[in-house]
Amino acid sequence: MPGFELAAHDPTPVDFASLDLDARLLDGIEDLGFTRTTPIQGAVFPLAVEGHDLVGCAATGSGKTVGFLLPLLERILRRRREQPDVPAGTSVLILAPTRELAVQIEDDFQGLSYHTGLSSIAVYGGVGAGSQDRGLRGSADIVVATPGRLMDHMNSGAPQFTNLQALVLDEADRMLDMGFWPSVRRIVSSLPENRQTLLFSATMSDEVLRSAAQIMRNPRRIQIGETGLSKTITHLGHVVRSDEKATWLMRFLRETHGRSLVFVRTKRGADRLASRLRAAGVRCAALHADRTQKERSAAVEAFRTSRRATLVATDIAARGLDIDQIDHVVNYEVPTVTDTYVHRVGRTARAGVAGTAVTLAAPDELKALRAIERELGLDIEVTEPGDSR
Repeated sequence: MPGFELAAHDPTPVDFASLDLDARLLDGIEDLGFTRTTPIQGAVFPLAVEGHDLVGCAATGSGKTVGFLLPLLERILRRRREQPDVPAGTSVLILAPTRELAVQIEDDFQGLSYHTGLSSIAVYGGVGAGSQDRGLRGSADIVVATPGRLMDHMNSGAPQFTNLQALVLDEADRMLDMGFWPSVRRIVSSLPENRQTLLFSATMSDEVLRSAAQIMRNPRRIQIGETGLSKTITHLGHVVRSDEKATWLMRFLRETHGRSLVFVRTKRGADRLASRLRAAGVRCAALHADRTQKERSAAVEAFRTSRRATLVATDIAARGLDIDQIDHVVNYEVPTVTDTYVHRVGRTARAGVAGTAVTLAAPDELKALRAIERELGLDIEVTEPGDSR
């Protein structure tokens, strides 16, 4: 697409200490145990810290959040040093499709900025709006928000974005899929025109690029990898009749060690499958949008802290899950959209660690699985009924 120059970059990791970073940020990086950049971080930093608009595409778990936070925090700190009389106000707005992702980004900010004195607030639904409203009126340095809840606050006049330096759209493809783009456009229309805009996604469709072109200025494009999928994922398929999938899954979970994230299409299906698995002695919980925030947090934390647990989730609820060492992702049904497959299986094999993606295909779903295989250029080893493999 015209206007999206593919930026040249060196994927070789470098020491964070070699970057031109404020000493307080380096202290935060050291506290977190980070030493070297990932490819997306190394590619984004020099362009973002100079103020360029960027479109970045890289696999889930590749370090995109730190990739955009570090240069933006550095820009805030430099501005404070060079222009000490700049009025207080929010400098960076980050939009994310789900509350889980918003919370994860804000947590990453807290770690990186611990020694800087910078402030932040996460704004999302499912909790009382009063404390969020007070935080927005207090002009936090960084605001991380879901579009719908931020629109609610903007209608009440709480946010102050007069001095905004940068806007970040994280997981832009999912915001499009979930119908948030009209809200995103309304939010963008109220922001300063001379801001920097960064857009990140695990997949980069023409629709994402067209939408980005509407709100960005001469953006550079960074592509890490060809499909947005980690090279360390083993892709497997099993042809299983629909009425036998639950039994197959029970056996798989009993015989398999590690954490398993199982994706289903509907909230009712998640509850029903989780109930059947628990009745069979499998330790698991369901995660979907009808759960309260307390229930969702408890389910995620139980999954995070156990080395052998199962989480049954819908796509929307699983957005933003930041859990290391998810050993297996199971597609209980074949995804109807290729991008959905990318986002689901991207939950395993994070940061180069090996992982397995298993897709259960009923006979009438096998054609759809083969289409995903062709479109992504994968080699999915499919086991048919009676196959001894």
